[in-house]
Amino acid sequence: MHVDTGPQPIETERLLLRRSRPEDAAKISAYRSDPNVNRQQGWDRTDLEGVLADIVEMSGRSPGEPGGWVQFTVEERGGGRIVGDVGLSVADGEPGVIKVGYTIDPVFQGLGYATEAIRALVGYAFETLGAKLVGWRTDNYNFASQRAIERLGARKDGVLRHHALRRDGTVRDTVMYSLAAGEWPE
Repeated sequence: MHVDTGPQPIETERLLLRRSRPEDAAKISAYRSDPNVNRQQGWDRTDLEGVLADIVEMSGRSPGEPGGWVQFTVEERGGGRIVGDVGLSVADGEPGVIKVGYTIDPVFQGLGYATEAIRALVGYAFETLGAKLVGWRTDNYNFASQRAIERLGARKDGVLRHHALRRDGTVRDTVMYSLAAGEWPE
C-alpha cells in the first residue's frame, strides 16, 4: 500500500473532500454531538476540545500511513458549507485493507452526499493508496448507512453479534461490509 504524503483535495460533482483543519472542529463537534448521530457512531469524544484534539493528531498522519485515522472534511463545492466528514485508516494486521468511516450532518442527510463522498474516498483508497480491500462497520440499526454502503457495490460480510456497547448502555450488533479492488466499478 502507498502513503500519500501530499494529499490534494478530492472533488466530486457536488463535493470537495479536503484534510480537516482546526477551524472545522466547532461544526464537526456540533453535528457529531447530535444524539441521533452520536448513538450510531463510535467516537470517544464529540465535544469541541476532543474533536479539535483529534483533528490536530490526525493532521500529522498521511493517508495510507499506519497508526490511526486520517480525516477529510466534506464541503459543498461552490458554497463551502461543511456537510460532514469522512475518514480512512489502514487496518492493523490486515495487509492492503483500508477502513472507511463517515458522518453527514443531519441537515444534509438524504441528499446523496454520503454515497457521493464515500464513493470518492473509496476511489482514492484503491487508485491512489493501492488498497486491496476497503471495509466498513456500522451499527445494525443504522439502515441509512447500510444503504449508502450497498449502493457502492460493497458486500455484506456478516454481523458481529453483541459486539459493542452503545452510549446508552445497550448492546450493539455490528454489520460488516467490504469491497475488493477487483469489484470496484470505477
